[in-house]
Amino acid sequence: MSGAKGAGAPVWILHDGKVGLRNQAMGVAEAVGLPFEEKRLVIRYPWKLLPPALNFCALHAPGPKGDLLQPPWPRLVIAAGGRGSAPMLAVRKAAGGRGLCVAVQVQNPHLPPGRFDLMVVPAHDRVAGDNVIVTQGAVHRVTRAVLDKAAVLWAPRLAALPHPRIAVLIGGDNGHYRLDPSRMAEIAADLARLARAGHGLMVTPSRRTGPENEAILRRHLEGLPAVVWDGSGENPYFGYLGLADHVVATADSISMITEAGATGKPVHVVELPGAGPKFLRFHQAIAQAGITRPFALTADDNLAQWEYPVADDTARAGAKIREIMETRGLWPG
Repeated sequence: MSGAKGAGAPVWILHDGKVGLRNQAMGVAEAVGLPFEEKRLVIRYPWKLLPPALNFCALHAPGPKGDLLQPPWPRLVIAAGGRGSAPMLAVRKAAGGRGLCVAVQVQNPHLPPGRFDLMVVPAHDRVAGDNVIVTQGAVHRVTRAVLDKAAVLWAPRLAALPHPRIAVLIGGDNGHYRLDPSRMAEIAADLARLARAGHGLMVTPSRRTGPENEAILRRHLEGLPAVVWDGSGENPYFGYLGLADHVVATADSISMITEAGATGKPVHVVELPGAGPKFLRFHQAIAQAGITRPFALTADDNLAQWEYPVADDTARAGAKIREIMETRGLWPG
């Protein structure tokens, strides 16, 4: 069934192990609805130095520290990020070409769209074509069914938290943004004000948050109605989103904010030092769509409430892939 892993699965997903890329590839595969097998790629020398357009013998680009690409070949291969695009095209060729394998690229690999059977890219990447699905943000795994199931699982564990509840998604440094201790202290102080005003906080830092920033966060929230995930055990991310009345998220992750927007709940974006043209385009578009507003407390230490329509770009991509496979006679059954 969808989401399964196993040798000989009709669908492969290729990614480099980064959480954001893995979730995008998995989200599309789950929307297709066929069993899939993950292939985590560790691209080796000299391929890791080459842009996708110059990759040669790309089946050999993944090294032994990751998963190798070898038969039995899939009917559908989905790659997320530029690193997987050339190996994906090599898999399609080895599987017998377009008639026997569908190649779907998630995100812009800076190759012509015509090289792929389908591209799924966010609007801020500025790619267009007859075989391109343009999405509002990043594709993802968040669906109403996933949120409802996770909410039922986590509700007893979080029963002591008061309402309204706020899911707090903390990112960190990347190539465009910086979360330093002084900014973390400002954010943590605002979150503490919300908790003192009676809000229940469900906080999940990321690996990019860093131990110093996480310590600052925990220190400010100590003794208040707040839980901060420590990274161990089962990931509560979907549970937090499913149980939240509001979502607060730092500006550094397009995936994180897009996933928050899939809940239909107000998404309050915490500004960080930095940015870049791609991020600015994304934030402007998603704010204009009515999904996000800047994180700001009201005079009585509350958060603004609003509604917006939820777009399901991931389901749209899955439906298009099924159509392509059915047209080519590649759909099982």
